[in-house]
Amino acid sequence: MNFLGYFSQLLEIVLALLLAPLLIGWVNQWRAWLQNKSAPSLFLPYRKLHKLFNKELVLAQHASPLYRVTPYIVFGCMALASAIIPSLSTDLPLSPASDAIALVGLFALARVFISLAAMDVGTAFGTMGARREMLIGFLAEPALLMVLFSASLLSKSTSLTTIVDTLAHRDLAIYPSLAFAGVAFTMVSLAENARIPVDNPATHLELTMIHEALTLEYSGRHLALLEWAASLKLFAYSCAGLALFFPWGIADAQSPLALLLALPALIFKLALGGALLAILESVSAKMRIFRVPEFLATAFLLAVIGMLVNILLGI
Repeated sequence: MNFLGYFSQLLEIVLALLLAPLLIGWVNQWRAWLQNKSAPSLFLPYRKLHKLFNKELVLAQHASPLYRVTPYIVFGCMALASAIIPSLSTDLPLSPASDAIALVGLFALARVFISLAAMDVGTAFGTMGARREMLIGFLAEPALLMVLFSASLLSKSTSLTTIVDTLAHRDLAIYPSLAFAGVAFTMVSLAENARIPVDNPATHLELTMIHEALTLEYSGRHLALLEWAASLKLFAYSCAGLALFFPWGIADAQSPLALLLALPALIFKLALGGALLAILESVSAKMRIFRVPEFLATAFLLAVIGMLVNILLGI
């Protein structure tokens, strides 16, 4: 692996850590504008993280070591997931680990630990949030796998870098299998990131909250790491969607000039995707929790249809 590959990998990790809170701020700004409200500062998520990192850490009385170590594990999983997704370049030292199944496994590992930690302190809200989180994960992970497998059928590989490199060099056309997979991926990403219509990140209503219930007992740097991890998860899903369905602009191996142009291309695509996410949330209504299985079952069905279209028609 050459120096450019290591530089690309380091640049992806640094950009993920820096741009993930900015993406949250961008989406929040667009939501406020669309609702004819005064928009918060674009850098408000950074200020929130700075405030939490400087606050005193308060632990629950009966918290176990699992409760203490979970924020670091969740943050590490999200950072690694962002690192193995080829958002800037396909020339990455972590390419052998950037498998579709490994990516889903990282999301599942983080979900298991945060759910166990939420139940560890024995509060009603934490247990309720953990049950809802595991329900969503149980339904969303198979749908996400089917989406990734639909893309892998076109490249004959489950390696993310191979998939992206193959799709980027195909003729510009609408592939029905990817169209079905794209709709399914959008539905899964909304559920996985606790966005409307599955959850509302702007409220703490106990009857509806999912992500907020998991982090209700955390404070200080632990809460900062979990909030940062949540923004990294949205960033990772955004980069995965852009890499799979809009791979143009991602640099090839041994191409310094392409890497230089990949950065503004990624920022432009993320800005456009964040605005579209805010628009989608503004025109959608929060669904009841018992309708979420139907929502994710539809995503799974669309992803399977995409696979069948590819197998039967080859497109």
